[in-house]
Amino acid sequence: MSDRQRFLNKVVIVTGAAQGIGRGVALQVAAEGAQVVLADLSDYVEETLAEIEAKDGDAIFVKANLETFAGAQSVVDQAIETYGRVDALINNVGGAIWMKPFQEFAEEEIIKEVNRSLFPTLWCCRAVLPEMIKNQKGTIVNVSSIATRGINRVPYSASKGGVNGLTASLAFEHAKDGIRVNAIATGGTEAPPRKVPRNANPLTESEKQWMQEVVDQTIDRTFLGRYGTIQEQVNAIVFLASDESSYMTGTVVPVGGGDQG
Repeated sequence: MSDRQRFLNKVVIVTGAAQGIGRGVALQVAAEGAQVVLADLSDYVEETLAEIEAKDGDAIFVKANLETFAGAQSVVDQAIETYGRVDALINNVGGAIWMKPFQEFAEEEIIKEVNRSLFPTLWCCRAVLPEMIKNQKGTIVNVSSIATRGINRVPYSASKGGVNGLTASLAFEHAKDGIRVNAIATGGTEAPPRKVPRNANPLTESEKQWMQEVVDQTIDRTFLGRYGTIQEQVNAIVFLASDESSYMTGTVVPVGGGDQG
């Protein structure tokens, strides 16, 4: 357990908890005393659960498709059934599937991008809201991206712009209910190879070039001249989810080494 206990006796839902930033957030809040509800479509979320339990943490996992409202509702329902309430929701599901100029996107690819990077956050916020209104308290942290100003991923950028709008509007609408809603806009982040790739198909030569353009643009716009680490993103998310940020709401915090997005 961590020396810091910012989440002692708090019930925290972490989506996308199987890998990457979501896994890092789940491990951190568990170490700080949270009762954690791990939500993911991948069975790899069981590995995150095992890591938490190995350190005497308290967690459950819910396998759910968060691109649907039914999936999001099932996570909230399980959290309430197991722990009695939800104190914080941290929305990590998302990520660009393809990197290429907008005119290269097929109709079905655009739909898939929006379904992946906007709807899981939208549905989870909608699912948890009645519970937080009932309790007259709650904290939501959405993971956005500085790629709202980026190249070769317009559908993803548009989705994350939607997340930013959702964050501001929901915070405005429900401050009266004691609910805080913030987001971080992640910059380029170093991470291990994904256990479940977003795009399972091998990249073409053109796709490799377009991907490199994204990497170059990201580093060029970043004052610190490097990608961030998962832990650097986790630190910001966990701060916004904790009571340490009690006078912050409706805010999108860039965590991009100086790139404001």
